[in-house]
Amino acid sequence: MISAYTGTQVRDAEKPFLDDTLGSGAGAVLMQRAAYGLANAVINSLRGRGQRLYGSSVAVLAGKGNNGGDGLFAAALLAGRGMRTTAVLTAGSAHDAGLAAFRKAGGHAVALAADNVTELAALAGGADVVIDAILGTGAQGGLRGPSAELINALERSRPGSSSPLVVACDIPSGVDADTGEANAPVLAADMTVTFGAAKAGLLADPGADFAGRVQVIPIGIEGVLPWPALRRLEAADLSALLPRPARRAHKYTRGVLGVVAGTGAYPGAAVLACRGALAAGVGMVRYLGPPDVADLVRQACPEVVCSTGTVADTHVQAWLVGSGLDDSDEQQLQRARDAADSGLPTIADAGALPALPEVLAPQVILTPHAGELSALLQRLGVALDRSAVEASTLSAVRQAAGLTEATVLLKGATTLVASPYQDFYSQAEGTPWIATAGSGDVLAGIIGALLAQLGADVGRFGDHGIDPDARWAAIAAMAASLHGHAGALASRGGPVTATAIARAVPEVMRELS
Repeated sequence: MISAYTGTQVRDAEKPFLDDTLGSGAGAVLMQRAAYGLANAVINSLRGRGQRLYGSSVAVLAGKGNNGGDGLFAAALLAGRGMRTTAVLTAGSAHDAGLAAFRKAGGHAVALAADNVTELAALAGGADVVIDAILGTGAQGGLRGPSAELINALERSRPGSSSPLVVACDIPSGVDADTGEANAPVLAADMTVTFGAAKAGLLADPGADFAGRVQVIPIGIEGVLPWPALRRLEAADLSALLPRPARRAHKYTRGVLGVVAGTGAYPGAAVLACRGALAAGVGMVRYLGPPDVADLVRQACPEVVCSTGTVADTHVQAWLVGSGLDDSDEQQLQRARDAADSGLPTIADAGALPALPEVLAPQVILTPHAGELSALLQRLGVALDRSAVEASTLSAVRQAAGLTEATVLLKGATTLVASPYQDFYSQAEGTPWIATAGSGDVLAGIIGALLAQLGADVGRFGDHGIDPDARWAAIAAMAASLHGHAGALASRGGPVTATAIARAVPEVMRELS
C-alpha cells in the first residue's frame, strides 16, 4: 500500500533533522540522500531512453530554498558523471551550500531576470534533462514574474521528439502538495522524484496530471511519519483483501446483492450493473424494477433473479441503486430511498444521488462524477461548479464525505474515495479509454458485489491495517482498482466498451488471487 502525506506532515517530520536538533549534521545528511536519489533517478531514466550520460546536458531550475538546494546538489553529482550542467537561479540567490557544491563540480550558474527569459528558456529547452527545483512543498500559490514566463516558454517549446526529460524535484512547482491543486503555469514532468514519502497532491487531480511517474526516495524520516493523508491500494493489497469462497460456500454465503437500476429510458444501465456484479463474484443478484427492464436483464443475464417487489421483502446483504434512474420513475426512486435507509451497505449511483437524504451513513457509498458531485455539494450549500470540483478534487470529495456522513467515491482519471472517518484513497489503474458510456454502471456493480461479499467481514480489514469502521472506503477503493485494471486489460491500448470491461473483471481477479 502506498501512503501519501501532506507537505506539512513531511516538513514536520524533517524539521528536527533540518534544524539539526538531533546533531551529527542530520539536516545535511537528508539533503545528500535526496540529491543522490534524484541524481540516480535522472541517470536511470536517461539510460532507459538509450541516451549516454557523458556529454549530456542538464538544466536545473533552482529556487532559493531547500528544494533548489536538492536540485543543485543533484546537479553537482551529475556533473561528476560527465554531464554538462547549467543552473538557472530563478530567485537570483540560491541555497548557499548547494550552489557552492554545484560550482565546485564545474557547473555554470546564471540568474534569471526579466530581460533573459527567452534566452534561458531556449537554453533549458535544448538540454537533455530539465530538473524543476523552483518551489517545494511549503510554497504558497504558484510561480510569478520571470519564473512564470520561463515555464510558459518551456511548455510552449516542448511538443516534439527532441523535448527534454523533465524531472520534478519533490513536487512540480505550482502544485499544492496537500491537495493537488495546480496554480498555473506548471511544467508537466515526465517523472517526479519525491523525498521521504509520496505527497498527497501527487496522487490527486489535477496534480497527478503534472507529476508523471512518481518515484519515492527514502531519506530517513519514514519512521516518524504520522497516519497518512491518502493511501493507494496495490496489487498485493487486493490479493490479500479480495474474497475467496470457502470449500463449503454456497450462493447465499457468497453474498446476495439487490439491484435497483434502469428505467424505460435507460434500461441498459441495469444490465451493465448486473454484469459488473456477477463478474466480481457475488453469489446472487436480485433485480427490482419495471417489467420491461427486468425482461432485458433476464435475457442478458439469466443468472439474475428479477422481481417487481419491494426492498423490505427482498433478502440481500447489500444494495446497488441509481444506475440509469431518472425522475420519471418514482417507484424506482422510492426503492432507492428505502435501500439507503435499510441500514445495509448500499452503493448509490447516478440518478439516486439527488433523491437521497442529505445526511446518510458511512456504509452508503455515493459514486458521483465531477458534475454530480458539484450538484450534490450545491444542494448542501457549497458553491462549487464542475470546474471548481475538477480543480480541487481531493478537497471536494473530503467536503462531501464530511457533510453527508457517507463514503464518497469521486470518479475520474484518478478516482478518489473519502470516508467520514477521515480515511482517504486514490486509485489510478485505468486508461482514458474507459471513459465510455456504461463504464460507471459496471463500476457500481463491482462495488455492490464487494459490499455483499465483504461488508460483514470486519476482521479482514483490521488485520490489514485498515480501520474496520472505515472499511467501506477500502471496499470502494478495491472496486475502483479492479475496474481500472479490467479496463486496461480489455482496452489493450484502444477503444473499449463497458461490456468488455465487465468481461475482463474475472481474469483480473484470477491474476490477483
